[in-house]
Amino acid sequence: MTERRTIMTTVTPISIGNVTIGGGRPLVLIGGPCVIEGESHTLDLASSIAEIAARCGVPYIFKASFDKANRTSGHSYRGPGLDEGLRILAAVKGKLGLPVLTDIHEPDQAARAAGVADVLQIPAFLCRQTDLLLAAARTGKVVNIKKGQFLAPHDIRHAIDKVTSTGNRQVVVTERGASFGYNNLVVDMRSFPILRGFGFPVVFDVTHSLQLPGGGDGVTAGQAQFIDTLAPAGVAAGVDGVFLEIHENPPAAKSDAQNALALDALEPLLRLLVGIDRVRRESDGSRS
Repeated sequence: MTERRTIMTTVTPISIGNVTIGGGRPLVLIGGPCVIEGESHTLDLASSIAEIAARCGVPYIFKASFDKANRTSGHSYRGPGLDEGLRILAAVKGKLGLPVLTDIHEPDQAARAAGVADVLQIPAFLCRQTDLLLAAARTGKVVNIKKGQFLAPHDIRHAIDKVTSTGNRQVVVTERGASFGYNNLVVDMRSFPILRGFGFPVVFDVTHSLQLPGGGDGVTAGQAQFIDTLAPAGVAAGVDGVFLEIHENPPAAKSDAQNALALDALEPLLRLLVGIDRVRRESDGSRS
């Protein structure tokens, strides 16, 4: 039988640029396009998302990948690469003043990415890769560990332990669904209190949880129509942030087109989530 654990009542707040996540703070948005599609597109989209988040009173961290090394097909667009991608992410920070999150796939990318990014993200498929976790942790940056689709929530503790073994306790854990048969994912709402029980902020990656991995004949299919269903449920279950892939024209997105949130749908969703989060924090002393 799975071990029984007492859920911790204190979540360590983590500072990411001018944003603080966890420790009873209001809900944080991590969002942006799945992959960098060019400098002007990235800046325009980041600026638009930031304006919406500000109107809704939601702290915002920009997210985009310089390389999607795990695309279903070897012919799919991967991104601009490390050098150009980091240059564009630096422009987002410099011109818009936003904290930046990006993922790394190889240990030797960690130090380079840490020169720009405020958060180094460990992709779900790589969350058990010890050398990658240690390299990210040793930069001293915040490390966002995405829980693998193949892991039970309580097993993420081993990945957390690898990061904290370096002395770096700036950890965020992200839920992005669990494998459910072939080409499908499911989100177990019990996962959120279990993950928060390790004492670090927990983020719900809503849009990746709605992927249908490999279900699109060489591309990852998705079910963006259920974003409005999953996101409120996750916030009600108790998370410190939501992760959304956002695009002004999802059908034209170069990656994860079928599970991205349309930009014009962001504001009403955020306003709903803010209301749920406020009630949750007021009624649940475990979030403080």
